[in-house]
Amino acid sequence: MDMVIRDAQVIDGSGGARYRADVAVDGGRIVGIVAEGAGPRPAGRRVVEADGLAVAPGFIDMHAHSDLALLRDPDHSAKAAQGVTLEVIGQDGLSYAPVDDRSLAEVRTAITGWNGDGSDIDFSWRTVGEYLDRLDHGFDGQGIALNAAYLIPQGTVRMLAVGWADRDATADELARMKRLVAEGLEQGAAGLSSGLTYTPGMYASDAELTELCRVVAAYDGYYCPHHRSYGAGALEAYEEMVALTREAGCALHLAHATMNFGLNKGRAPELLALLDRALAEGADISLDTYPYLPGCTTLAALLPSWAAEGGPQAILDRLRDEATAERIRHVMEVEGADGCHGVPVDWDTIEISGVSHPALEAYVGKTVAQSAHERGEAPWDTARRLLLEDRLGSTILQHAGHEENVRAIMKHPVHTGGSDGILQGAKPHPRAYGTFPRYLGRYVRELGVLSLEECVAHLTARPAARLRLPDRGLVREGYRADLVLFDPDTVAAGSTFDSPRTLPTGIPHVLIDGRFVIEDGRRTDVLAGRSVRRTAAG
Repeated sequence: MDMVIRDAQVIDGSGGARYRADVAVDGGRIVGIVAEGAGPRPAGRRVVEADGLAVAPGFIDMHAHSDLALLRDPDHSAKAAQGVTLEVIGQDGLSYAPVDDRSLAEVRTAITGWNGDGSDIDFSWRTVGEYLDRLDHGFDGQGIALNAAYLIPQGTVRMLAVGWADRDATADELARMKRLVAEGLEQGAAGLSSGLTYTPGMYASDAELTELCRVVAAYDGYYCPHHRSYGAGALEAYEEMVALTREAGCALHLAHATMNFGLNKGRAPELLALLDRALAEGADISLDTYPYLPGCTTLAALLPSWAAEGGPQAILDRLRDEATAERIRHVMEVEGADGCHGVPVDWDTIEISGVSHPALEAYVGKTVAQSAHERGEAPWDTARRLLLEDRLGSTILQHAGHEENVRAIMKHPVHTGGSDGILQGAKPHPRAYGTFPRYLGRYVRELGVLSLEECVAHLTARPAARLRLPDRGLVREGYRADLVLFDPDTVAAGSTFDSPRTLPTGIPHVLIDGRFVIEDGRRTDVLAGRSVRRTAAG
């Protein structure tokens, strides 16, 4: 054998009880598992003494924003050090394929806060398949740090076919969008994502979304919406997604599912009851969450949707106009903008986490209200100035979550883990570096919200099943040797809100296809990652 991991606690991803065993790896796959006392111990050219460490399937990040980071950063320790071996990108309806020259320029501007402006990237692709090929090639043809699956971004598709207009698509435009979705699925995408509080994707009607989901269903993919509200009307927004996917016959995966803002405190049981009813009636539903309270997005995302019609330049033009800017302020602060989930913005909860322009770094780590107080001005004036001077590139933490909701949702049987990790900015959300060890350390070992075996299942086999991956997500013979070795007694997130880029502890080894990506706690130079494409069989 290439390798034997000896004397490990096997937590196989099924949710079943752990057991002691040797795990043999050859040719990038698990070829033998010999439980303690069950027979002769396998021999290997290399023996890794686990000494009681847990060995589990590599973790699958069901909601990642590493679309450019995987091409920019061959190290990518933010995720590799957590034990993540596969990320699902193309999230929230906005990413970089399929595009043409016009829409590529627009989407680069629109999500600068998520991924940077891309000035360091050779955008040599236009289709989904070409983007996946670019991931396969990676760095000098050697690949990328981790595996990646891709969701076709519905907002980008609408940008390409309709533009930034707030109107129904014509019959021809809808037909083109359906062709683009079908082509992306044929080229290997796992499904379709939406960001229904982000423009231009939020301009789509339920009828339009249902037609796109019918295409996804025909290819056995899944729909992953960031739905229309996590605040006012959150339950109605969840019901909307359940209903339209039931109508389309499409599997549903709810992105970063939670109930936020003061009006939803303690209401997670209502959401779970809604999902349980749909599941009992035969719906195919899953969801992901991150184990933190604040959310993270761009400052521009909080604007009302009408202010974003026409695209990024139109937003900037409206912000420069005094009368229009005052109208935007009134909607945001008094009525509650749809971009802010229908809740009037509380500037004390909006913390600037990153800026694109270096001259604006003084805003980072402070709430908009704090910066406004320092400047002796109203919070909206501060926010408006930042939006204009940073050309919509600022990212924020929005402190709007509730611990009881987070704990209740993560215990649900269809729950999976997703970091929603934005890697840009001087002070990113710590979930980008800490989601998976935080589940294992805080919510398993410290709080006992989940058992270790159950938590590992949430992070491995369940997401692999949603992605229709027949040979990942379990420690089983014949499965790919995407594995993580960790110490259940010490594993913990190192990242904090003050030091968000600190790597975790207690995860000494991570393997992809039987090759060490993390060895003895250090990143190797191995680039074992490739695109993971949907297949007719898988």
